[in-house]
Parts: sequence; structure tokens; C-alpha cells
Amino acid sequence: MDLPTVAWLLSGPGQEALLSATALLAEGFDELSAGTRLRRELTGDQAAAVLTQAVLRRRAVAKFEPADAARMYFTADGLEQATRHRVATHRAARLVAAEARTLIDLGCGIGGDLVACARAGLTVAGVDLDGVRARFAGANLQALGLGGAAQQADATGLDTTPFDVAFADPARRGGRGRSFRPEDWTPSWDFVEALLGRDACVKVAPGIPHTLVPPGVEAEWVSDEGDLKEAALWSGRLATTARRATVVRATGLATLTDTDETSDEVRPVGRFLYEPDDAVIRAGLVTAVAAGVAGGLVDPHLAYVTSDASFVTPFARSYEVLEELPHRERALREALRSRGIGALTIKKRGVAVVPEELRRRLALSGEQEATIVLTRAAGKGVCWLVRPFGAR
Repeated sequence: MDLPTVAWLLSGPGQEALLSATALLAEGFDELSAGTRLRRELTGDQAAAVLTQAVLRRRAVAKFEPADAARMYFTADGLEQATRHRVATHRAARLVAAEARTLIDLGCGIGGDLVACARAGLTVAGVDLDGVRARFAGANLQALGLGGAAQQADATGLDTTPFDVAFADPARRGGRGRSFRPEDWTPSWDFVEALLGRDACVKVAPGIPHTLVPPGVEAEWVSDEGDLKEAALWSGRLATTARRATVVRATGLATLTDTDETSDEVRPVGRFLYEPDDAVIRAGLVTAVAAGVAGGLVDPHLAYVTSDASFVTPFARSYEVLEELPHRERALREALRSRGIGALTIKKRGVAVVPEELRRRLALSGEQEATIVLTRAAGKGVCWLVRPFGAR
């Protein structure tokens, strides 16, 4: 999409055409048929623009509130990189708690973080190298009745000192697709390191190595409904610890830091088993979960925690250990079949098992459902029959 098409899309005729495209999809037309109908009155570029927006708005409900997604504007890559609204809301709340009042978003994309920060009461401005994304970011603020502005500009050449906080979300895609190498990011890792010399927050890939985090910078790993989504680097007065794991859910959020009590004791499996959230694992805070459930580690190198006490914790899935089963496949099959188990959930860590393939080879057909955990303890393979309980 080019800027003239964007201007038409945001005009009165473009808005009417967008409503028509949305209605056609709602009536059950597929994209091809809807496009054919739209081209009766629109140019090919116009029809493609409104149909793309109607499709992306449907997809956007996975990241944004439905009422927001229905009014916002997206590009495909902008939607993919946009922060989920609950995560962005958490980040904005941290900025408000730090008494930040103004924010510059360096690489704002379609404006997901701008929206969250503006709603939290910050005065926001955004820039993006891509003119279409920058125009959509400004349009999204306006569509949602929020203050702020966005424009096309090179973030690396801007003076950010007038703003309390600088935020950046480097693009992690190149000509060969997504890249997890910081040297491939735009803006570059050198720019990010320089930015972290002031009060700043930088969204990065959750696989970022701990060794890459500059001294004095807080690294926060964030999961949303149990799915690890991102890491964020906080610098200056915004950094409050070294490592943090935050789990976000519709019911609220909880956080662990490297200052919390830990327990690195390794002990035999007890009555209960805990599987830490991926944000906790990436942050290296499994031992904090162990302390929180009055337990220890099953193995010093694996992220399973055990305890004789029953806890429901936001930082881990909780299981009651019912019995130990054979871990070798043939004996395991016989044990499961003798118990009438047909539907099997397989959890695994530290063992070379592909759950889908193992489930197929077991060929179970009973009427009972069960969950097993395949892992290692005391240097050997183990299998436990477990029962999930509680809610994270």
C-alpha cells in the first residue's frame, strides 16, 4: 500500500468502502469473491486496501480488544510485531508508576504501544521509517479518541532528550524473514545500547541472552496467558532489579525478581510437581518458584519444581503426582493400556521425545484421560502420572 492509497482509505469514500468490505466478509464471502464485488466500483488498489484492512481487523482481535481492533488500521507486518494490548498496558502502567509523563516511540509501527501509553495518561509521539505505518499509527490514536502524534522519520537521528522516556521496538525482520540476531535489527543493537544510557525501555526478542543485557539494565520477560511473548530492557531510573518475570492474565498480573527468596535444593519428587511459566524459565528464576512452594528442584539442570505442599501459583502449572510409571516406551504402553487410558497429554523436558509421535506410537484406545510427565531426575529418565489442579 502506498501513501496516496492510505490517504484515500482514511477519507470519507475510503471509509464507506471499508464498511462495505467488512460487511461482505461478515456475510460469508471469501476474500476472492469479496474482492471481485468491490472492484465493480473501486480500483484494484482501493479494493485491495479495504479488503486487507477488513481481514487484518479480524486477525487483530488476537492482540487487541475487539472494539479497538474494529476501528484500527494495520499492515500485515505491523500487526505481527505489535505488542499485545495487555502487555502494552502493563508496560504503560510501569511508566506511570515511575512518574513518566512524556514518551517518544522510536519505531512505533502501527502504534500499539502509543495507544496503551496515551490511554495511561502519557503525552506520546511516535516515529517510524515506514510512512504507511507512521500514518496508521497517527490514525489509530485519532480513531480511538487519544492524543498524540506520529510521523515518518529516522529514529537514529532524533534528539530524545525532551522526552521523559524513549521507547524502541527494533524490527526483527529482514529479507530472509525473522532474525533473532541483534546485529540484524533495525535500529541496530549499537543504537539500542546507546539508547539504554538514558531512561528508556526497549522491547526485544524473548530469546535474548542474559550476557547481552548491559550492566545496570533490567531485563523483564513477559508471558500472556502462559505464552512467552517478549522481553523488555529497562534502563536508568526505570530499572528496579536485574531480572524479572511477569505473567499477565485477564485476571491480573504477578511478577518475580532476582531479589526474591530462592531454593536450589535438589530433592526426590514429592507429592506435587510444578512446571514454571516460560517467562520464569527465561528469566532464570525457577529457584524462586521453588522457594515459593516450599520445595526444591527435581534436577539441577531442568525447570521442574517439586514439593510436598499444595500451592496454586501464577508462576507455574500445578500437578499432583499420582504414581511413577515406566519410562521406556513398551512398558509405558502396557501401563497406560492397563489403566484404560486413551486420551493422553504428554509433558516433557530434558528428554528426546516428540509428544505427537510418541502418542501415535502408543496407539491408546481407552476411555480415560491422563497426563504424564517425561523428564530426568537424578541423572535417569522418569515418567510420572500426574493430575493437573488449580489455575495459574
